[in-house]
Amino acid sequence: MTPIASAPAATVTVPVAKPVGRYRWVVVALLFASTTICYVDRQIFGLLKPTLDAELGWSETEYGDIVAVFSLMYAFGYLFGGRMMDLIGVRRGLGLAVAGWSVSAALHGLMSSVIGFKFARGALGLAEGGNFPASIKAVREWFPAKERAFATGLFNAGSNIGAIVTPISLPFVVAAVGWRAAFLIAGALGLVWLLLWLVFYEVPERQRRVSAEELAYIRSDDAPSLERVPWLSLFRYRGTCAYALGMLLTSPVWWFYLNWVPGFLHARFGMNMMASIAPLVTIYLVADVGSILGGWISSRLVQGGMPAVRARIVAMAFMAACTVPVAFVSGVSSMWSAVLLIALAAAGHQGLSANLYTIVSDTLPARAVSSVIGIGGFAAGICGMFVAMAVGRILDATGGNYMILFVGAGCAYPLAVLLMALILRRSFRMEIR
Repeated sequence: MTPIASAPAATVTVPVAKPVGRYRWVVVALLFASTTICYVDRQIFGLLKPTLDAELGWSETEYGDIVAVFSLMYAFGYLFGGRMMDLIGVRRGLGLAVAGWSVSAALHGLMSSVIGFKFARGALGLAEGGNFPASIKAVREWFPAKERAFATGLFNAGSNIGAIVTPISLPFVVAAVGWRAAFLIAGALGLVWLLLWLVFYEVPERQRRVSAEELAYIRSDDAPSLERVPWLSLFRYRGTCAYALGMLLTSPVWWFYLNWVPGFLHARFGMNMMASIAPLVTIYLVADVGSILGGWISSRLVQGGMPAVRARIVAMAFMAACTVPVAFVSGVSSMWSAVLLIALAAAGHQGLSANLYTIVSDTLPARAVSSVIGIGGFAAGICGMFVAMAVGRILDATGGNYMILFVGAGCAYPLAVLLMALILRRSFRMEIR
């Protein structure tokens, strides 16, 4: 049997000059903003669940099926969006994706039925699938290996900022203009971002605002290959298999938190939208810390001489340990105890994700990065579709008992890291050589 291939692991042991220039951090800021807007558009639906339940009268099963449609189309958005970024580039690709999901977000405000929301959520998922493949590719183009995990953790923190801003602002927006207008306002944010993106983003070699010194620093490890990688050949890389498995096991859990934690707080502790502001802000602020911490840990390990892939696995193992206590959430009687356990798990997810995404950059050619991110996102989206359908049916069948769901969430991350480490063990040996 032909062994699965591994790209040469990233090496960062060659001394380089001190970093010169800061424009690459402007790129991270733009990616942070797009990720924030992406999660604002996504989070509104989950926060409005009690309101929409009461106004539209749907069951947990119907709500789960709407979420499942989003996951299904998000899977295809990841798959096709990832390949699109490698074919047409990040500048055009991410611009098209943000324009598409902004229009789709606004469409939610025009819907009044389960079918209508399935259409709007599906369109949103299809377009939003392009965000992470584009962002990871942009980080690969703009950062040397020693800074990639930290940069990824920074832009990935936008997912938590979006999840913080939304519960703080949404109750007041809904009180002032209604839930339909809230969707329209969210859609408009993406169009403002699009203008800034077109003005400030370009690949480093074409960006006139980048100094020669900063460009040399960005390319201090290697210059991205200009050679296209055939799509089917991507499955020969161990990094592809490890990343796809990690995404499949962990992303559906994160989407469960986004879509059902507001409903859990409402059902378990009677928290309405206004009362949920402090708990939800706490959860996603802690998750932000986890996102940055996870990227910082592996970046520090790499700077200290540890091979890149090994550093990512060590950091992911630490962050996975933070997710285990969430298994006990359904048994606690204090609302704040439950919130802090969920917050710790959310931090673990985000810190693990910062390194999971970076493994692709470490183990695959630059021209393949977005395509592989898309493959992993597709696997996660398909799994997430079935998980969402199962969650709704479990809650209807058990009268709203979340115990089995949180136990599963607590087990998923350690299992993911263990299996990824087994897949990448050959990469460890190559790095040591």
